[in-house]
Amino acid sequence: MIKRVLGAAFALAMVLTMSGCSTMHMGWTAVTKAHTLDDGAMPAYDAMFSKVAEYGDPARAMMKEWKVDKNVKGDDVKESITALAEEYNMRLTGYVKMYTKDDAAPTEVKEARIWSLCNLTTAKVFLNYSRYYGGFMPCRIMYIQYGNGDAYLISMDMTLAIYGGHTLPKDMLDSAVLVKKAMEEIPARAAKGDF
Repeated sequence: MIKRVLGAAFALAMVLTMSGCSTMHMGWTAVTKAHTLDDGAMPAYDAMFSKVAEYGDPARAMMKEWKVDKNVKGDDVKESITALAEEYNMRLTGYVKMYTKDDAAPTEVKEARIWSLCNLTTAKVFLNYSRYYGGFMPCRIMYIQYGNGDAYLISMDMTLAIYGGHTLPKDMLDSAVLVKKAMEEIPARAAKGDF
C-alpha cells in the first residue's frame, strides 16, 4: 500500500514538474530576452496565446475575421476586393474559387474563395530584410460561406509579423503598417459590399 501511494505521489510530482518546464522556460525567456524585442512583441504574443488557450485553435489565434452582411454574396465580395485592392495600392496577384457545394448542410462549408494580394515594393523590402517573410506572402483573404448562409472573410493578423521580433527599421515599419491597414480595411469594407 505504501509503495502504491509513494509511486502515485512520485508520478504526480513528475507530471507537474515536466509540464511546468515548458511554461517556466517560456516565462524565463520572456523575462530575460523581452528587452531585445519590439515593445509590441509581448502583448502580441500574449493576445495570440490567450486565443489559443480559449479556443484551442492556433489558426484562429493568428487570424482576423469579418462577418459578411446577409445581402452581400460571394460575387459581390469578389468585385469589392478587386476594386478596393487598387485603392490601397495592393496588387491582386491571384484569385481562386476553391469550393462550391450546393447541397451543403447548415454547418458545412458551401463555398470557399481566396484572394492573394501584395504590395510589391513592400514585399521586396521585407524579403531583403529576411527571406522568411516570404512565407507570409502574398497576403490572403478567404471567403467562407456555410450552408445556413452565414459568410465570413478571414485574413491573417499581421501584428506578430510586424511587432513580434526586433523592432523593424522605420521605413519597413511604415510600409508594413500600411499593408496591415489594407489587409484589415479591405475585408472589413468588402464584408459590407463596399467599393
